[in-house]
Amino acid sequence: MTTESDSFPRRHARTQRFTLGAPRAFTVAPDGSRVVFLRSASGADRAHQLWVLDVADGAERPAADPGALLGGTAEQLPPEERARRERSREGGAGIVGYATDAAVELASFALSGRLFTAELRVGTARELPVPGPVIDPRPAPDGRHIAYVARGALRVIGAEGEGDRVLAEAEPETEPGSVTYGLAEFIAAEEMGRSRGYWWSPESDRLLVARVDETPVRRWWISDPAHPEREPQPVAYPAAGTDNAEVRLFVVGLDGTRTEVVWDRAGYPYLARVHWSAAGAPLILVQARDQRSQLFLAVDPDTGATRMVHADEDPQWLELFPGVPCWSPSGQLVRIADEGGARVLTVGERPLTGAQLHVRAVLDVSDDDVLVTASAGEAAADPETGEIHVYRVNELGVERVSQEPGVHTAVRAGGVTVLISATLGRAGSQAQVLHDGKRVAGVASFAEHPGLSPRVTLAQGGARRIPCAVLLPTDYDGDTSLPVLMDPYGGPHGQRVVAAHNPHLTSQWFADQGFAVIVADGRGTPGRSPAWEKAVKDDLAAVVLEDQVDALHALAGDFPLDLTRVAIRGWSFGGYLAALAALRRPDVFHAAVVGAPVTDLRLYDTHYQERYLGHPVQQPEVYRRNSLVDDAGLVDDAYPARPMMIIHGLADDNVVVAHSLRLSSALLAAGRPHEVLPLSGVTHMTPQETVAENLLLLQLDFLKRALNLG
Repeated sequence: MTTESDSFPRRHARTQRFTLGAPRAFTVAPDGSRVVFLRSASGADRAHQLWVLDVADGAERPAADPGALLGGTAEQLPPEERARRERSREGGAGIVGYATDAAVELASFALSGRLFTAELRVGTARELPVPGPVIDPRPAPDGRHIAYVARGALRVIGAEGEGDRVLAEAEPETEPGSVTYGLAEFIAAEEMGRSRGYWWSPESDRLLVARVDETPVRRWWISDPAHPEREPQPVAYPAAGTDNAEVRLFVVGLDGTRTEVVWDRAGYPYLARVHWSAAGAPLILVQARDQRSQLFLAVDPDTGATRMVHADEDPQWLELFPGVPCWSPSGQLVRIADEGGARVLTVGERPLTGAQLHVRAVLDVSDDDVLVTASAGEAAADPETGEIHVYRVNELGVERVSQEPGVHTAVRAGGVTVLISATLGRAGSQAQVLHDGKRVAGVASFAEHPGLSPRVTLAQGGARRIPCAVLLPTDYDGDTSLPVLMDPYGGPHGQRVVAAHNPHLTSQWFADQGFAVIVADGRGTPGRSPAWEKAVKDDLAAVVLEDQVDALHALAGDFPLDLTRVAIRGWSFGGYLAALAALRRPDVFHAAVVGAPVTDLRLYDTHYQERYLGHPVQQPEVYRRNSLVDDAGLVDDAYPARPMMIIHGLADDNVVVAHSLRLSSALLAAGRPHEVLPLSGVTHMTPQETVAENLLLLQLDFLKRALNLG
């Protein structure tokens, strides 16, 4: 099943949801003279190049072109890099990540497992011949050395290509392949937002290096049934209730010295954050396994001893946030905390924000202020549904940097801010370069226009004021009721109701096929308050499903919804929620598209699942009632049976295909109608153009059949 080349499904797939060609991954030089970023050459080109913008005149110039550096040969990704990209959901090609020295004069990056550097002032790039495959190369702050990981060992080479050597590698007595230095373990990369495993000292003479031992972790096997001649691939997967990787931290000097950092690893096994700047001692954040307590520890890099700077506890769990913890230039601890029912920015022991703001991330810390992103808090006069703004915060108060309604973020250094903004009325995102708050340049985007403008109404549904987006057909006449398609993610860390254009494109395409599409961000989703997010503790399934039902029924009073024909679709947590809706509320939902769902919650990872449901050995009933299936079959299912389309990538190493297979087996045993669409060679992402295109078309076909739409 394919469509004409200019159809929305084909263009949506070819452009990777219209993200290709848009600038991203910005870095601002500390002197404010230049901005570095990634961008592909067109809206259909996956290969990203490294670019530099000169702030003085706004001129852009390429600093590294992957096609030229590889001599026109196709990029070959080593397995380690494929795994890193899967964890970060990176579907691009070419230069998809880079690191710079402190002055932002030298950049390093990997291509096809090879090490390259770029001189950013002059725009030249070259390869440094080193043992590969190269993973995560990073220059020292002084630009004289580059560290990188190859075959599980941390290595370093001079910036001119001299003195390549091993700094830390697996001990001879360890099991081959089980111990790595300088890489993030699965849990850190997938769930904690920590994608790296080493950090340079500000003096450039030593590094903090994570040692990961996966020996205790249970092995799962990912096979490719379409190629039975290939061996299954082992994956160290720490399912809920099982052993995690053992993570230790060392200070490793360029002179070969090595000192272990000491903390209570038995009580606080999760190394969640590492920060090392000139403003203070190395700072680490470690969490207990149940994530209800955490310690902020300062490290003595000479002895490895640690001292507690701050401790947090929470009866539900403690969230991790981008950009913190860190030191302010004056040496005060900067963190985001849940205090007094609000999520606040704290510097030292003083909260600088209140319940009017819900702080999301710290973007930059200067002598004068802290730059953050935040959404409206529970005490805000206007809920600003779906909006995220950039603010400057200090002891004198709060100043909003972004003005137009939308979703904003920023990068700042040297008096220069790159403000990246998306709005409902404009396709894609816009990047502006501001100097002392005034626009001095814009960064060009080559992204294709979708040729589709979402007809979105942002609303609040029901007594709990559930944030919702409602999309109607572009040519809707206003007279007839419409079949309903609920299109949620609906769970932790996944906000779908946003005041931006492109996130609603697929929903609008479904609306234009004759549906009223509803996206509802119920309890458990981010962006509103700590209590809203943490309402799902121990009762995940009931809470998230109740809010979808309540939002649907509340909106029916204001929109033309035909409640006799209601379907739901979703992917990942959204797939779990879609199956939950069809199985437990068939009185409301009449069909479900179930994409890559977690069905037996015991089979998902430790850090995520235990955060919300505790330990499965201690709370087996909590896991049972929140799962779709258990060892006995379907859990708490109701009748009448509703049709489902189940979709799953067979190469998925995050939500393994066993989830969908167990669901299908349980449905078959119960005599329930369903169809299964296995995607050979596909992971948790679906970046392949024809796969992504046809998935939309096949879902539409199923929904029309299931709801008898003709």
